[in-house]
Amino acid sequence: MAPTIYDIARVANVSKSTVSRVLNNQQNISDEARERVQSAIKELNYHPNKLARSLSTGFDAILVISRSSATIVDNPFFSEILNSVSRKAEEEHFDVILQTSQNNQDELKKCIKKIKEKMIKGIIILSSPTNEKLLQQLDVFGIPVVVIGKVTGDYANIFSVDTDNYRDSFDQTQYLIDLGHKKIACLHSPFDYNVAIDRFNGYLDCMKENGLPPESGWVINSGYTIDKAYKAAKSLLRLKNRPTAIFATDDLKVISVYRAFSEANVRIPADISVIGYSNSNLAQFLFPSLTSMEIPIRKLGETGTELLFSKIRGTAGATPQRIIIPTPNIKGDSVAAMSGN
Repeated sequence: MAPTIYDIARVANVSKSTVSRVLNNQQNISDEARERVQSAIKELNYHPNKLARSLSTGFDAILVISRSSATIVDNPFFSEILNSVSRKAEEEHFDVILQTSQNNQDELKKCIKKIKEKMIKGIIILSSPTNEKLLQQLDVFGIPVVVIGKVTGDYANIFSVDTDNYRDSFDQTQYLIDLGHKKIACLHSPFDYNVAIDRFNGYLDCMKENGLPPESGWVINSGYTIDKAYKAAKSLLRLKNRPTAIFATDDLKVISVYRAFSEANVRIPADISVIGYSNSNLAQFLFPSLTSMEIPIRKLGETGTELLFSKIRGTAGATPQRIIIPTPNIKGDSVAAMSGN
């Protein structure tokens, strides 16, 4: 017969509750008692029944909430950050449950079901929607939630790990202006998520502060897919009053601009300069090299997951609601100064 926690308690000369605290990695136990329990576990070759334990303590799992497939189909950000989250979860001996939903109500219903059935001990949300009703309704359950993105509300159990998208976009636009560019286009994403709003507003506010309100044809909602971004890039080339520079708010749009310009024999940066966001896996294949803010995808995933587990373990202490990860500024060859500047 397989040994039980009662056998461990007998061999270690401790109570059953002490054995349970050791098995659940709780902190309120002396080092000496913990060592005796661990020694007894090894001596008896004890292997805990994870399913049985989960009935009372919950599964050792975290829930990762991604966007709907319609918004992530071409975007490598989500696969890369999920890989980062999964690696950290594996180090903690936790399983990862990935959830996608068709709408907010469906998403909330699935979340509540997993929480009530003790299937999860924490949640990571891979983007921050402008509508925070989901966050408001999750906060009341008292389990830690970490959002990769900006959170604007005031919550007890919800935390944010983000980059400063507004400032990064403002600075990139200012860099173009300092090089003499006045006609700067922007290919942006739909305003369903805070990241899209912040990046667009950084561009727009910088243009306005410099007395350069953009023409309507220079600002294009380029969707979530490469195909739509590619069409948006081509439409810029049909304008009579072409921009001299393009600010692309994510790497899908950058790739689409490079493709459209190459097909039309438009030279970067001799004809039009390009600046935007990138990650290291994609940027290395672009020629000329891209001037960009590099998204620290791995750092975002690792920091968010570490924060979540510190909250699950109760070891985080006082934690700021929002953690900002610095963004590397990469100076490539895709931007040229305007002649006479």
